Amino acid sequence: MDWFSLSLLCAFSLATADALTKKHLTGYSGWALLLVRFVVPGVLLAPFLLAYPLPTNLAIEFWLWIAVLVPLEMVAMLLYMQAIRDAPLSQTLPYLAFTPVLSILTGWLVLGEQVSIVGASGILLVVIGTYLLNIERLRENGENHWLEPLRAISRQQGSRRMLMVAVIYSLTSVGTKAAMQYTGPMNFGAFYFISLAIATILLVIIFRPKALKVLTINPGWHLLIGSLMSVMVVTHFLAISKIEAAYMIAVKRTSLLFGILYGFWFFHEKGLLRNFSSVLIMVIGVALILLA
Repeated sequence: MDWFSLSLLCAFSLATADALTKKHLTGYSGWALLLVRFVVPGVLLAPFLLAYPLPTNLAIEFWLWIAVLVPLEMVAMLLYMQAIRDAPLSQTLPYLAFTPVLSILTGWLVLGEQVSIVGASGILLVVIGTYLLNIERLRENGENHWLEPLRAISRQQGSRRMLMVAVIYSLTSVGTKAAMQYTGPMNFGAFYFISLAIATILLVIIFRPKALKVLTINPGWHLLIGSLMSVMVVTHFLAISKIEAAYMIAVKRTSLLFGILYGFWFFHEKGLLRNFSSVLIMVIGVALILLA
């Protein structure tokens, strides 16, 4: 498959996992959700290391990248949980749209990647469409100013935390691609997620050991969600190995489009037609990226 098809499959798998998590794991704590979303796929991806073992005598640079990336990923996860706990989603989620824009800079600094003017325009349109989608949520919540998510930075700690998450993800998306150059997309994706799973278990044991009990309930839904997350991991690293990181991350953000449809189908959320203009902007942005 080409990078674009892989990125769309990645976005679809992520959105489906999110929808099933919202529908069937209601009442789970943040730590319990981390166990389901990261430990279960980590176990499922373990066989990939048998089929695609890591090269022997890996360069020290690879292990340095892992030593930096895993803690960053864990910090991003914790900040994300705190952000959505302490602030409205409409004042936090828009900041994730900044990740592909920031990835243009980090990709250039770390990997020497450059995007064309057409490609950069496509990324910008994806960001604008994502932002406008969340503006509609603000209107539903009684706010009616397009600068409200930016104003929230000065008032809401949760908003500042999510902005930090966007910055960290712009670093980890590029950093994982740099580390992957020493292995390959198949074995690196499995190894990286297994590392995250181990880190998650250690953190849960230290801070919330009772949350481990969640792994013994709802095994069917845990397995399905974990399988979708596994597909997301594999397609993510296969896609990002074929194209500039900023392009791939921008297309991956189309998971929001799938999320809107799931919200309409599963949760009877309103605003499907009202969000059409925002969706159209994102689709045009993706088309420009594809033409870049």
